Amino acid sequence: MAQNDKMTFESSVARLEEIVKLLENGKAPLSDSLALFEEGVSLVRFCTAELDEAEKKITELTSGDKND
Repeated sequence: MAQNDKMTFESSVARLEEIVKLLENGKAPLSDSLALFEEGVSLVRFCTAELDEAEKKITELTSGDKND
């Protein structure tokens, strides 16, 4: 994914699925496989941060219900 693209959680997951398929077929040269793996790690970190942020927002929204 190009750095200029607007990265969303959904597009990141889709790219991760592509990377897994490419790595599973085992036909990519080692250097390409390593680059794909690095991209995948970066995408996983992004997705994890997005999920953590969503969880934080949900916790904040639902904790307000207890104080009413």
